[in-house]
Amino acid sequence: MFTGIVAAVGRIESVTPLGNAGDAGVRLSIDAGSLDLEDVQLGDSITVQGACMTVIEKTAHTFDVDVSRESLNCTAGLGQTGEVNLEKALRAHDRLGGHIVSGHVDGLGTVTHFAPVGESHELRVLAPREIGRYLAYKGSITVNGVSLTVNSVKDVDGGSEFSINLIPHTVQVTTLKNLKSGSQVNLEIDLIARYVERMMNAPK
Repeated sequence: MFTGIVAAVGRIESVTPLGNAGDAGVRLSIDAGSLDLEDVQLGDSITVQGACMTVIEKTAHTFDVDVSRESLNCTAGLGQTGEVNLEKALRAHDRLGGHIVSGHVDGLGTVTHFAPVGESHELRVLAPREIGRYLAYKGSITVNGVSLTVNSVKDVDGGSEFSINLIPHTVQVTTLKNLKSGSQVNLEIDLIARYVERMMNAPK
């Protein structure tokens, strides 16, 4: 489990195919940036752009993960070099600064607007309709591994557009600063919303 509070911005330094077949996955070698890897063991989980990955190799400042083709098809930002948001798995005694995050990407959203508003930034994302039903005013959503609060939701043709206010700190310390209109982002809905839907719709 994770919190959606990004601990560091790292960088995918290399993407190596794990085979010649079209359905082969890739191995990512990631520079962890300021993320402390001293307590990370092989087999531990780290979210990379919001997707939970297993550490298979590590040095003092880098780690490797294998990403299946299925995961590549369901996420954005893991198939090429570039900056990525990183967070180590939550420990039982840690503060839950964001919200409960599983690191399982539910789908891809598309940025429709990203621009300064005063000292902050407004981010608007079009989510698929199957994700939109879980979005609520002042509810939680994870975008590229960042726990954020929904400011508004509007159902439109093609899905649900939600808006978020990003404070300067969040823009500065995450990869969200690199977004632009048309960018694809990894979305994970609030885990509690899943249980509420099941309880409301399960046979009695």
